[in-house]
Amino acid sequence: MDPTLTRIAEAEIEAEEAGARPASPWRNRKLVAGAVIVGVILVSTFIGGLVWDTTLARAATSPLNLPPFWVDGGSMDHPLGTENSGRDMLALIVVGSPTTLRVGLIVALISMLVGVVLGFLAGYLGGAVDAVIRILSDTAMTIPTLAIMIVIAAYIPEMNATTMALIIAVFAWAGPTRMIRAQVLSMREQGYVRMARLSAVSDTEIMFREMLPNLLPYLAASFIGGMSGGILAAVGLEALGLGPQRVPTLGMIVSQAIEGSAILRGMWWWWGFPAIILMVIFIGLFLIAIGLDEIANPRLRGART
Repeated sequence: MDPTLTRIAEAEIEAEEAGARPASPWRNRKLVAGAVIVGVILVSTFIGGLVWDTTLARAATSPLNLPPFWVDGGSMDHPLGTENSGRDMLALIVVGSPTTLRVGLIVALISMLVGVVLGFLAGYLGGAVDAVIRILSDTAMTIPTLAIMIVIAAYIPEMNATTMALIIAVFAWAGPTRMIRAQVLSMREQGYVRMARLSAVSDTEIMFREMLPNLLPYLAASFIGGMSGGILAAVGLEALGLGPQRVPTLGMIVSQAIEGSAILRGMWWWWGFPAIILMVIFIGLFLIAIGLDEIANPRLRGART
Protein backbone atom coordinates (compact mmCIF):
# COMPACT_ATOMS: atom_id res chain seq x y z
CA MET A 1 0.00 0.00 0.00
CA ASP A 2 1.32 3.44 -0.92
CA PRO A 3 2.00 5.28 2.39
CA THR A 4 1.39 8.66 0.72
CA LEU A 5 -2.09 7.63 -0.38
CA THR A 6 -2.75 6.24 3.08
CA ARG A 7 -1.83 9.53 4.77
CA ILE A 8 -3.99 11.50 2.34
CA ALA A 9 -6.97 9.21 2.94
CA GLU A 10 -6.54 9.40 6.71
CA ALA A 11 -6.37 13.21 6.58
CA GLU A 12 -9.57 13.34 4.54
CA ILE A 13 -11.29 11.04 7.00
CA GLU A 14 -10.35 13.27 9.93
CA ALA A 15 -11.55 16.39 8.11
CA GLU A 16 -14.85 14.78 7.16
CA GLU A 17 -15.47 13.53 10.68
CA ALA A 18 -14.62 16.91 12.21
CA GLY A 19 -16.89 18.88 9.91
CA ALA A 20 -19.78 16.48 9.46
CA ARG A 21 -20.60 15.06 12.86
CA PRO A 22 -24.41 14.93 13.15
CA ALA A 23 -25.96 16.93 15.96
CA SER A 24 -27.93 15.26 18.71
CA PRO A 25 -31.47 14.44 17.50
CA TRP A 26 -32.91 15.59 20.82
CA ARG A 27 -31.73 19.15 20.16
CA ASN A 28 -33.74 19.45 16.97
CA ARG A 29 -37.07 20.98 17.89
CA LYS A 30 -38.80 20.02 14.68
CA LEU A 31 -37.86 16.37 15.09
CA VAL A 32 -38.96 16.31 18.72
CA ALA A 33 -42.24 18.11 17.96
CA GLY A 34 -43.06 15.75 15.10
CA ALA A 35 -42.21 12.68 17.17
CA VAL A 36 -44.43 13.96 19.99
CA ILE A 37 -47.34 14.55 17.59
CA VAL A 38 -47.15 11.08 16.04
CA GLY A 39 -46.51 9.51 19.45
CA VAL A 40 -49.57 11.19 20.96
CA ILE A 41 -51.74 9.81 18.16
CA LEU A 42 -50.37 6.29 18.61
CA VAL A 43 -50.68 6.38 22.40
CA SER A 44 -54.17 7.88 22.23
CA THR A 45 -55.43 5.22 19.83
CA PHE A 46 -53.81 2.48 21.93
CA ILE A 47 -55.43 3.77 25.11
CA GLY A 48 -58.68 4.32 23.22
CA GLY A 49 -58.69 0.69 22.15
CA LEU A 50 -58.40 -0.33 25.80
CA VAL A 51 -61.06 1.97 27.24
CA TRP A 52 -63.52 2.26 24.35
CA ASP A 53 -65.62 -0.45 22.74
CA THR A 54 -64.13 -0.82 19.26
CA THR A 55 -66.95 -3.15 18.18
CA LEU A 56 -68.95 0.06 17.77
CA ALA A 57 -66.98 0.55 14.55
CA ARG A 58 -69.24 -2.07 13.00
CA ALA A 59 -72.38 -1.07 11.15
CA ALA A 60 -75.74 -0.98 12.97
CA THR A 61 -74.20 -0.98 16.46
CA SER A 62 -75.24 2.60 17.31
CA PRO A 63 -78.06 5.07 16.61
CA LEU A 64 -77.89 6.75 13.22
CA ASN A 65 -76.60 10.25 12.49
CA LEU A 66 -75.96 11.44 16.04
CA PRO A 67 -73.93 14.67 16.33
CA PRO A 68 -71.08 15.08 18.86
CA PHE A 69 -72.11 15.34 22.50
CA TRP A 70 -71.70 19.13 22.71
CA VAL A 71 -74.21 19.67 19.88
CA ASP A 72 -77.96 19.56 20.48
CA GLY A 73 -79.12 15.96 20.08
CA GLY A 74 -75.71 14.50 20.91
CA SER A 75 -75.01 11.92 23.58
CA MET A 76 -72.05 11.10 25.80
CA ASP A 77 -72.60 7.46 24.85
CA HIS A 78 -71.18 8.50 21.46
CA PRO A 79 -69.02 11.56 22.22
CA LEU A 80 -67.93 12.19 18.61
CA GLY A 81 -71.27 11.24 17.10
CA THR A 82 -72.25 8.49 14.67
CA GLU A 83 -72.72 8.19 10.90
CA ASN A 84 -75.55 6.95 8.70
CA SER A 85 -74.62 3.27 9.00
CA GLY A 86 -74.85 3.32 12.79
CA ARG A 87 -71.10 3.33 13.48
CA ASP A 88 -69.53 5.26 16.33
CA MET A 89 -67.08 7.90 15.13
CA LEU A 90 -64.73 7.55 18.09
CA ALA A 91 -64.48 3.80 17.52
CA LEU A 92 -63.85 4.38 13.81
CA ILE A 93 -61.00 6.79 14.55
CA VAL A 94 -59.48 4.52 17.21
CA VAL A 95 -59.45 1.61 14.75
CA GLY A 96 -58.70 3.59 11.60
CA SER A 97 -55.74 5.71 12.76
CA PRO A 98 -53.25 2.86 13.43
CA THR A 99 -54.42 1.06 10.29
CA THR A 100 -53.64 4.14 8.20
CA LEU A 101 -50.20 4.45 9.82
CA ARG A 102 -49.57 0.75 9.21
CA VAL A 103 -50.23 1.20 5.48
CA GLY A 104 -47.67 4.00 5.33
CA LEU A 105 -45.17 1.96 7.35
CA ILE A 106 -45.40 -1.04 5.01
CA VAL A 107 -45.01 1.15 1.92
CA ALA A 108 -41.99 2.94 3.40
CA LEU A 109 -40.29 -0.29 4.52
CA ILE A 110 -40.59 -2.02 1.17
CA SER A 111 -39.72 1.01 -0.96
CA MET A 112 -36.70 1.88 1.19
CA LEU A 113 -35.36 -1.68 1.25
CA VAL A 114 -35.54 -1.88 -2.53
CA GLY A 115 -34.19 1.65 -2.85
CA VAL A 116 -31.19 0.95 -0.59
CA VAL A 117 -30.17 -2.20 -2.45
CA LEU A 118 -30.64 -0.81 -5.97
CA GLY A 119 -29.34 2.67 -5.10
CA PHE A 120 -26.12 1.33 -3.58
CA LEU A 121 -25.54 -1.08 -6.43
CA ALA A 122 -26.07 1.63 -9.04
CA GLY A 123 -24.13 4.37 -7.28
CA TYR A 124 -21.16 2.32 -6.11
CA LEU A 125 -20.65 -0.20 -8.91
CA GLY A 126 -21.52 2.14 -11.77
CA GLY A 127 -21.10 0.98 -15.36
CA ALA A 128 -23.71 -1.34 -16.86
CA VAL A 129 -25.31 -1.98 -13.45
CA ASP A 130 -25.85 1.74 -12.96
CA ALA A 131 -27.21 2.16 -16.49
CA VAL A 132 -29.77 -0.64 -16.12
CA ILE A 133 -30.99 0.46 -12.67
CA ARG A 134 -31.13 4.11 -13.75
CA ILE A 135 -33.20 3.27 -16.83
CA LEU A 136 -35.57 1.10 -14.80
CA SER A 137 -36.09 3.76 -12.13
CA ASP A 138 -36.51 6.55 -14.68
CA THR A 139 -39.06 4.45 -16.56
CA ALA A 140 -40.94 3.62 -13.37
CA MET A 141 -41.18 7.31 -12.47
CA THR A 142 -42.77 8.16 -15.84
CA ILE A 143 -45.53 5.56 -15.46
CA PRO A 144 -48.93 7.01 -14.41
CA THR A 145 -48.90 5.04 -11.17
CA LEU A 146 -52.27 6.21 -9.84
CA ALA A 147 -54.08 5.01 -12.97
CA ILE A 148 -52.36 1.62 -12.82
CA MET A 149 -53.04 1.28 -9.09
CA ILE A 150 -56.71 2.02 -9.72
CA VAL A 151 -56.89 -0.71 -12.37
CA ILE A 152 -55.10 -3.24 -10.15
CA ALA A 153 -57.20 -2.39 -7.09
CA ALA A 154 -60.42 -2.65 -9.12
CA TYR A 155 -59.59 -6.26 -10.07
CA ILE A 156 -58.91 -7.40 -6.51
CA PRO A 157 -62.11 -8.96 -5.12
CA GLU A 158 -61.49 -8.11 -1.47
CA MET A 159 -59.07 -5.34 -0.61
CA ASN A 160 -57.41 -5.14 2.81
CA ALA A 161 -54.90 -2.69 4.25
CA THR A 162 -51.87 -4.92 3.65
CA THR A 163 -52.79 -5.65 0.03
CA MET A 164 -53.33 -1.96 -0.64
CA ALA A 165 -49.95 -1.15 0.91
CA LEU A 166 -48.22 -3.77 -1.27
CA ILE A 167 -49.84 -2.36 -4.42
CA ILE A 168 -48.60 1.13 -3.56
CA ALA A 169 -45.12 -0.15 -2.65
CA VAL A 170 -44.70 -1.75 -6.09
CA PHE A 171 -44.58 1.76 -7.58
CA ALA A 172 -42.83 3.57 -4.70
CA TRP A 173 -39.26 2.25 -5.02
CA ALA A 174 -38.06 4.41 -7.91
CA GLY A 175 -37.82 7.69 -5.99
CA PRO A 176 -35.73 6.30 -3.08
CA THR A 177 -33.52 4.43 -5.56
CA ARG A 178 -32.62 7.60 -7.46
CA MET A 179 -32.03 9.66 -4.31
CA ILE A 180 -29.85 7.00 -2.64
CA ARG A 181 -27.90 6.50 -5.88
CA ALA A 182 -27.12 10.24 -5.95
CA GLN A 183 -25.90 10.14 -2.34
CA VAL A 184 -23.73 7.10 -2.96
CA LEU A 185 -22.19 8.70 -6.05
CA SER A 186 -21.06 11.64 -3.90
CA MET A 187 -19.76 9.38 -1.11
CA ARG A 188 -17.79 6.77 -3.03
CA GLU A 189 -14.82 9.09 -3.58
CA GLN A 190 -14.56 10.23 0.03
CA GLY A 191 -11.53 9.44 2.15
CA TYR A 192 -12.85 6.59 4.26
CA VAL A 193 -14.17 4.77 1.17
CA ARG A 194 -10.81 5.12 -0.57
CA MET A 195 -9.10 3.92 2.60
CA ALA A 196 -11.34 0.85 2.68
CA ARG A 197 -10.51 0.10 -0.95
CA LEU A 198 -6.79 0.40 -0.23
CA SER A 199 -7.28 -2.05 2.64
CA ALA A 200 -8.76 -4.63 0.21
CA VAL A 201 -12.20 -4.55 1.85
CA SER A 202 -14.89 -6.17 -0.30
CA ASP A 203 -17.42 -4.03 -2.17
CA THR A 204 -20.28 -5.46 -0.13
CA GLU A 205 -18.63 -4.52 3.17
CA ILE A 206 -17.77 -1.05 1.90
CA MET A 207 -21.35 -0.41 0.77
CA PHE A 208 -23.26 -1.83 3.71
CA ARG A 209 -20.79 -1.58 6.61
CA GLU A 210 -18.85 1.57 5.81
CA MET A 211 -21.15 3.78 3.73
CA LEU A 212 -24.63 2.76 4.90
CA PRO A 213 -24.19 3.87 8.57
CA ASN A 214 -23.20 7.35 7.38
CA LEU A 215 -26.45 7.58 5.43
CA LEU A 216 -28.73 6.52 8.28
CA PRO A 217 -30.06 10.03 9.13
CA TYR A 218 -30.72 10.68 5.44
CA LEU A 219 -32.36 7.26 5.03
CA ALA A 220 -34.51 7.91 8.10
CA ALA A 221 -35.71 11.20 6.59
CA SER A 222 -36.44 9.45 3.29
CA PHE A 223 -38.26 6.69 5.18
CA ILE A 224 -40.55 9.21 6.85
CA GLY A 225 -41.14 10.89 3.49
CA GLY A 226 -42.01 7.52 1.98
CA MET A 227 -44.41 6.88 4.82
CA SER A 228 -46.19 10.18 4.15
CA GLY A 229 -46.31 9.41 0.43
CA GLY A 230 -47.72 5.94 1.10
CA ILE A 231 -50.49 7.32 3.30
CA LEU A 232 -51.30 9.97 0.70
CA ALA A 233 -51.48 7.37 -2.08
CA ALA A 234 -53.69 5.17 0.09
CA VAL A 235 -56.04 8.08 0.79
CA GLY A 236 -56.23 8.67 -2.97
CA LEU A 237 -57.30 5.08 -3.60
CA GLU A 238 -59.70 5.15 -0.68
CA ALA A 239 -61.28 8.39 -1.92
CA LEU A 240 -62.19 6.47 -5.08
CA GLY A 241 -63.78 3.69 -3.03
CA LEU A 242 -60.98 1.19 -3.73
CA GLY A 243 -59.68 0.83 -0.18
CA PRO A 244 -60.34 -1.87 2.43
CA GLN A 245 -63.97 -2.35 3.40
CA ARG A 246 -63.86 -4.59 6.47
CA VAL A 247 -61.33 -2.69 8.61
CA PRO A 248 -61.84 1.09 8.55
CA THR A 249 -59.08 3.55 7.71
CA LEU A 250 -59.18 7.31 7.97
CA GLY A 251 -59.30 7.66 4.19
CA MET A 252 -62.20 5.23 3.88
CA ILE A 253 -64.16 7.11 6.54
CA VAL A 254 -63.80 10.32 4.52
CA SER A 255 -64.68 8.46 1.30
CA GLN A 256 -67.84 7.04 2.85
CA ALA A 257 -68.74 10.48 4.16
CA ILE A 258 -68.51 11.83 0.62
CA GLU A 259 -70.65 8.97 -0.69
CA GLY A 260 -73.19 9.63 2.06
CA SER A 261 -73.44 13.36 1.17
CA ALA A 262 -72.21 14.32 4.64
CA ILE A 263 -71.29 17.84 3.51
CA LEU A 264 -74.73 18.55 2.05
CA ARG A 265 -76.44 17.05 5.10
CA GLY A 266 -74.37 19.14 7.50
CA MET A 267 -72.77 16.08 9.13
CA TRP A 268 -69.38 17.75 9.50
CA TRP A 269 -68.25 15.37 12.22
CA TRP A 270 -68.39 12.42 9.81
CA TRP A 271 -65.61 13.76 7.57
CA GLY A 272 -64.15 16.46 9.82
CA PHE A 273 -62.64 14.34 12.61
CA PRO A 274 -60.80 11.85 10.34
CA ALA A 275 -59.62 14.72 8.12
CA ILE A 276 -58.17 16.51 11.16
CA ILE A 277 -56.38 13.35 12.31
CA LEU A 278 -54.93 12.88 8.81
CA MET A 279 -53.77 16.49 8.77
CA VAL A 280 -52.11 16.11 12.18
CA ILE A 281 -50.38 12.90 11.05
CA PHE A 282 -49.00 14.62 7.95
CA ILE A 283 -47.78 17.58 10.00
CA GLY A 284 -46.05 15.28 12.49
CA LEU A 285 -44.37 13.21 9.77
CA PHE A 286 -43.35 16.38 7.91
CA LEU A 287 -41.70 17.82 11.02
CA ILE A 288 -39.86 14.55 11.65
CA ALA A 289 -38.61 14.48 8.04
CA ILE A 290 -37.46 18.11 8.20
CA GLY A 291 -35.69 17.50 11.51
CA LEU A 292 -33.90 14.41 10.23
CA ASP A 293 -32.93 16.24 7.05
CA GLU A 294 -31.36 19.02 9.12
CA ILE A 295 -29.38 16.46 11.10
CA ALA A 296 -28.22 14.65 7.96
CA ASN A 297 -27.43 17.76 5.90
CA PRO A 298 -24.52 19.83 7.30
CA ARG A 299 -25.60 22.87 5.28
CA LEU A 300 -28.93 22.97 7.09
CA ARG A 301 -27.61 22.60 10.64
CA GLY A 302 -26.81 26.26 10.98
CA ALA A 303 -30.40 27.15 10.04
CA ARG A 304 -31.89 24.88 12.67
CA THR A 305 -34.27 26.45 15.14
